Amino acid sequence: MELGIGMFGDLAVDQNTGKYKDAGVKIREILGQVKLMDEVGIDVFAMGEHHRQDYAVSSPEMVLAAAASITKNIKLASGVTVLSSSEPVKVYEDFATLDLISDGRAEIFVGRGSFTESFPLYGYSLNDYEQLFDEKLDLLLKINSEENVSWTGKLRAPMKNQTVYPRAKNNGKLPIWRAVGGTPQSVLSAAKLGMPLIVAIIGGMPVQFKSLVDFYKQEYLAAGHAESDMQIAIHSHTFVSEDQKVIDGYFENYKAQMDRIGATRGWAPYTKMQYDGGRSKDGALFIGNTNEVADKIQHVKEIFGLTRFIGHMDVGAPENDVMMKSIELFGEKIAPLVR
Repeated sequence: MELGIGMFGDLAVDQNTGKYKDAGVKIREILGQVKLMDEVGIDVFAMGEHHRQDYAVSSPEMVLAAAASITKNIKLASGVTVLSSSEPVKVYEDFATLDLISDGRAEIFVGRGSFTESFPLYGYSLNDYEQLFDEKLDLLLKINSEENVSWTGKLRAPMKNQTVYPRAKNNGKLPIWRAVGGTPQSVLSAAKLGMPLIVAIIGGMPVQFKSLVDFYKQEYLAAGHAESDMQIAIHSHTFVSEDQKVIDGYFENYKAQMDRIGATRGWAPYTKMQYDGGRSKDGALFIGNTNEVADKIQHVKEIFGLTRFIGHMDVGAPENDVMMKSIELFGEKIAPLVR
């Protein structure tokens, strides 16, 4: 099983000024953190896309390209590319270029995203939410498999025997994962298309998602895809420290981000009881010391038959030195235990 780390580039609020901290500083910290991931043997880094004041990264492919130049082995993925409001030709071109820069380490996680700011920003209507994603995924997969593309849809101009360059290393094909939040329709689509599946599990209990993953496996095989090609991952909030005071203190970071998002979605304020419940053996938060987190990863591996686990590690913008230590422990302590 591969082990990865994901980030959104969360920006903390400066308590002195009341403003979000500098995005440039954050991005440079992220690059240092990815360099460390590579050094300690993490398999995958996934960078999210957001178009909000509280996140530093709106263009993951730019950050990943910068990371490619300072790393050697780690796979570099978007986590996720908000495909509904993106241009599939440009998505392929950007990640094929990243693939060439990194010598074949680029991947794309495509999804609808958890926010909708990119739709009005890029001139798309939320009324077309579902159709935009379906059409653009169809086009992206076609570009990924064919050098000369002919394609027709309803929400974008057709392509007639047009070429898309440069081509990625593996005969022009990039690994493209389908990222889902738990809707059966999305899982069914991924299974029928034979796409690798990554499920975001950030609340409740992971075992609640077992029936969904079993559904994916069933429909994947029913569609005629080889079991040996099946890839399944989960993406969950993760943080590691051997100091219990650090783990307890991280609650404030986590609560700040949950409450910031929750204020726009009508959520009740996040509580310590929720935090502790999530950290329990059956909860969805992979937050604790190395043994606790390794045990939970092994547990979900057995539940789902995972081929990859992505620990989302910068929720609430922990300080850089704390993040670096968490990454170090994940690569040097947890990875050997799990493997």
